[in-house]
Amino acid sequence: MSPIPYDAVLLLSFGGPEGRDDVIPFLENVLRGRDVPRERLLEVAEHYYHFGGVSPINAQNRALIEALEAEFAATGLDLPIYFGNRNWMPYLEDTLRQMRDDGVKRVLAFFTSAYSSYSGCRQYREDIARAQAAVGEGAPEVDVLRKFYNHPGFIEPNAEAARAALEQIPADRRANAHLIFTAHSIPSAMARGCMYEAQLAETCRLVAERVGGDHPYALVYQSHSGAPHIPWLEPDINDHLRALSDQGVTDVVVAPIGFISDHMEVMFDLDSEAIETAAEVGMTLARAATVGTHPAFVRMIADLVRERRDGSPNKIALGVRGPSHDICAATCCLPGHGRPLPAAAAQLPS
Repeated sequence: MSPIPYDAVLLLSFGGPEGRDDVIPFLENVLRGRDVPRERLLEVAEHYYHFGGVSPINAQNRALIEALEAEFAATGLDLPIYFGNRNWMPYLEDTLRQMRDDGVKRVLAFFTSAYSSYSGCRQYREDIARAQAAVGEGAPEVDVLRKFYNHPGFIEPNAEAARAALEQIPADRRANAHLIFTAHSIPSAMARGCMYEAQLAETCRLVAERVGGDHPYALVYQSHSGAPHIPWLEPDINDHLRALSDQGVTDVVVAPIGFISDHMEVMFDLDSEAIETAAEVGMTLARAATVGTHPAFVRMIADLVRERRDGSPNKIALGVRGPSHDICAATCCLPGHGRPLPAAAAQLPS
């Protein structure tokens, strides 16, 4: 198969405020057209104000792009990398317009989500379609890299980080420590329309196997932000910590495998709230790092670009599920049973 003539790579992410004055406009972007109470918006705004109104996600994505540019240069992958966001600057539409002006015709997009779900995949594809329509004639064609939840370039850095966190547990208690894997909760109706839970379960199993030591492990969720009467995936991490404490567990490692960098969900929901809960119940909690700019993760992204460009049939994946598909079906990752996502269940960043 002849290589596909891609002109560029696009890193597409959620976006986040970069100052106090950005917080409310950013959250209003996230919630536009959705019936979420104003008090919930203001509650989440306080999470950002706790950190000076700055979400680290944009800086982390720029660091990833810098690492990717170095990897591309070192391995002869001659493609520029562009950066676009759903909810804050640089907005995707502006990025596509810049690409068009730069003469870019065909792009490979990397989403900063390892898993299949409406919020983590299909919604980004809808964002791309809207941005292309807004840019109009000459807007670049955009293909999407496959999901990487079971790629060794994602699994191995997560296992390495969990092992490093285990070293923070006192040696005489380390063998009995529990592993807690966390991911962003989503509405249960949304979860039934995608492979989110199954993919997360596979990632947990693969990472736990590589951590070794037969540590008990569980998948839990964080950042639930919907209306109370709408079911979201459970258990919540704080409820799980309390339940483990009631069982006599004194030490845990929390590994945020649902995220690729230490952005606001990790900093507030884990490094603040979960640590406070653990302290309340007398539990030692060590938080594992996310993959960030780990060299193996950066190499994985470059390898996925080459794989797609070259049409390689040899796609690397661990476990029994095999590699994800390159092209999503029309019915892939619907909001919930093919119906529009209920407005009150809109996903908020934490």
